[in-house]
Amino acid sequence: MSDFTTNEMMTVAAARRLGNGSVCFVGIGLPSTAANLARLTHAPDVVLIYESGPIGAKPSVLPLSIGDGELAETADTVVPTGEIFRYWLQGGRIDVGFLGAAQVDRFGNINTTVIGDYHQPKVRLPGAGGAPEIAGSAKEVLIILKQSHRSFVDKLAFITSVGFGEGGDHRQQLGLPGKGPTAIITDLCIMEPEAGTHEFVVTALHPGVTREQVVAATGWAIRFADQVATTAAPTATELDALRDLQARTNAAHGGQKGAEE
Repeated sequence: MSDFTTNEMMTVAAARRLGNGSVCFVGIGLPSTAANLARLTHAPDVVLIYESGPIGAKPSVLPLSIGDGELAETADTVVPTGEIFRYWLQGGRIDVGFLGAAQVDRFGNINTTVIGDYHQPKVRLPGAGGAPEIAGSAKEVLIILKQSHRSFVDKLAFITSVGFGEGGDHRQQLGLPGKGPTAIITDLCIMEPEAGTHEFVVTALHPGVTREQVVAATGWAIRFADQVATTAAPTATELDALRDLQARTNAAHGGQKGAEE
């Protein structure tokens, strides 16, 4: 098996969690890469929906934004954004919401708004977009992001999108439909919510990654499941499909970063 990067492992591990035939509401960046890798490998009949209105998008290169013409041109149909949210998402027709994040906490809540004080932020992030609605209404949510002390924090400066709130049955108390986030996939490991508490615990380590590395890259006292698996390494088929997709994207967009990160 050829070597692979931690980013490739993260993307492949996330793609594997998307079932064939499922309806997936996709965020731009890492979620889009993983969702399209799934479509190009084990899930050819996955239905990819983007916020701008394309349903059944089959892009040959990764989009730079939700307004990328490639999405509309390759979709089965394009509908108004309002219909995407009201009919598809709030109507309970989205199986999986696939989201990225700037920061996440132990209960799968997401911050994409600000770092620091809201009124005088150190960093102003891209904002909410449709993520709060996706996190609230999709039947389940997958979160993908690189793991570090800066991204996995003990307390979010701002909760943009709710996971399990304060843990336990808080999500149900808020009246949110759907199961909430079912996995956080990083470049080091896979985390899943613990039954009852809904605190995210490590259930699988990627090949070559140690528990110490995960602890060092997490801003809270991360816990591990009783049984911690080792993620299966990417197959040649998965790596070839991902690398071909990235190469086409780089050629089309002249190496712009938006489609990759």
